[in-house]
Amino acid sequence: MEFDEIRMRGQAARRTVRHFGYAYEYETWRLHPTEPLPPELGWLRDRAGAFADVRPADFAQILVSRYPPGATIGWHRDAPMFGAKVVGVSLGAPCRLRLRRIRGGTRSVFALDLPPRSAYLLSGPARSAWQHSIPPVKDLRYSVTFRTVRRRDRGDE
Repeated sequence: MEFDEIRMRGQAARRTVRHFGYAYEYETWRLHPTEPLPPELGWLRDRAGAFADVRPADFAQILVSRYPPGATIGWHRDAPMFGAKVVGVSLGAPCRLRLRRIRGGTRSVFALDLPPRSAYLLSGPARSAWQHSIPPVKDLRYSVTFRTVRRRDRGDE
């Protein structure tokens, strides 16, 4: 699989990505249709759907990210155009998923270790109110993220 460079605020990220269904433009925060999910990954989408109680076909945006050693992703919430449930599958090296919420001047931080072949679900406040990040990884790691897309935000209508 080939991966594309990400540029945010004019800077190249260390991680690289491959989008299926809809590609997300990190500089403009827009979606546009791209190639469909390869049939070889359909089984993983099916399992993610069962895990999150989402029809697999409703996962309109699938992101495969490649994290070389030292790569990270900073604090963020997935863009609001993505639906109420986000499923992540962690492959390769283990990592730590950090979550934080700042409310009334108080910062709450929580961390979850993600071993290889683990999955997580961001929904409810974890999706809408908390930010998440991955600190630098020690070894090569991949993640596969499954998202629904609000119909009005699809770039093909």
